[in-house]
Amino acid sequence: MYRREFLRALAVGTAAVSPLLNIATARATQSPSDLLISRRTLDVKGRAATVFGLTDRAGRPGLVLDAEKQFDVRLINETAEDTLIHWHGLTPPWQMDGVPGNPAALLKAKEDRRYDFPIGRGGTHWMHAHTLQEQSLLAAPLIVRTSEDRSRDEQEVTILLHDFSFKSPEELLAGLRASGSGHGNMPMTGQSMPPMMPSMHAQHQMQMGGNSGMAMPMMGMPNMDLNDIEYDAYLANDRTLDDPEVVTVEKGGRIRLRIINGATATAFTIDTRTLAASLVAVDGIDVVPITGRRFPITMGQRLDIRLELPSDATMFPILALREGARERTGVILAVAGASITKVSPVGSENGPILDLSLEQQLRSLSPPPARPADRRYKLTLTGDMATYTWRIDAAEALNVSRGQRVRITMRNMSMMAHPMHLHGHHFQVVAINGREFSGAVRDTALLPPMAEVTVEFDAANPGRWPLHCHHLYHMAAGMMDFITYDNAI
Repeated sequence: MYRREFLRALAVGTAAVSPLLNIATARATQSPSDLLISRRTLDVKGRAATVFGLTDRAGRPGLVLDAEKQFDVRLINETAEDTLIHWHGLTPPWQMDGVPGNPAALLKAKEDRRYDFPIGRGGTHWMHAHTLQEQSLLAAPLIVRTSEDRSRDEQEVTILLHDFSFKSPEELLAGLRASGSGHGNMPMTGQSMPPMMPSMHAQHQMQMGGNSGMAMPMMGMPNMDLNDIEYDAYLANDRTLDDPEVVTVEKGGRIRLRIINGATATAFTIDTRTLAASLVAVDGIDVVPITGRRFPITMGQRLDIRLELPSDATMFPILALREGARERTGVILAVAGASITKVSPVGSENGPILDLSLEQQLRSLSPPPARPADRRYKLTLTGDMATYTWRIDAAEALNVSRGQRVRITMRNMSMMAHPMHLHGHHFQVVAINGREFSGAVRDTALLPPMAEVTVEFDAANPGRWPLHCHHLYHMAAGMMDFITYDNAI
């Protein structure tokens, strides 16, 4: 459907809802799952905070669905604000993707809209507003379980991470634009670099060489910028480590952590402390398991981590360490009756700086069949800290046709990392800094400063799909482009 036809449908539809979002008569008698957008109050460090909620009728956050069924959901806006929800990780028809104006209208206050499409593969996904409202916790888990998931002898624990401010997102964005994010770096683009000595991080990367997965820094590179917002709190399932969620587990039990980084501007490293862990999926898609105790997760990404609990301990903190800082959040796994020892929300050392060393190790359990790319694009990510503007520079429009294999090489020439997310598709990571390999299949890839990542996907879902940085304020300041199919607009 052409965009002008879609907008004409909006004009004549009830409550500005396209007929494409109304369900056919054959399904009208079935009852959808209700998903409520509401307002709620949290206690954050002893202060009341009014935030959004995204719950079912029983007040449970998010949705847990079966992969074999339809995504049949009635989204109900009980608030006084217009909004819309994006189904991050699913591949719905374009008209149901949830980006305001692309092409669907905002869901007005007190209105509802029904969505119905095949869920597709299972996995750990999430849903969130594609507006600044995401900062105000308008996000929730979206877990799709397969028959294999349901038959496993393991306990699932879902953890949604977030960063929280008592300021409104509009205030935060205005502050970033007014102060150049408070950093002293000069404007940074792919065409010029101000002369200055390498930062401590750059020197560290020089010593590590190619093992870090980052491109080799050069003399004259300005300091890397890790965090441009100092938040009031860091949350795991709406709580800080001052009053964490305590999940009851069995001694010697098997746990599957489903971890979602729903933070708007904060990357973390998951730390399982003394527990040996196995990473089994990224962005909801299985990978060849990798064992370890620390796993990086940038904004928009998800990790599935399997734990085997020992029988000789009773309390197991699962922590999320803020990148380059001492703050942390997390949940506590504990057997019934265990004595819970307080875990400080501030650690003794800074959290690790994310790089691509883990990404280079990941291998998909179900990679797409190898074939030559039909279309190839090169993108440069640039930024200006002085005016807080961010861009995706492309030599040509990202136009594709159904059935094509599309290859996109992204190079980050700014001094902040960018988690790049593609809507409506999953891509395979096929090269890092020019080194080709058959990597993970996912929907969000980290681009550290000066790094280059190449991804490939099959064009199988017509529409006009956003490709953007999942740092909310980078996206709001301009870091978004679109991949457009023939006749989508």
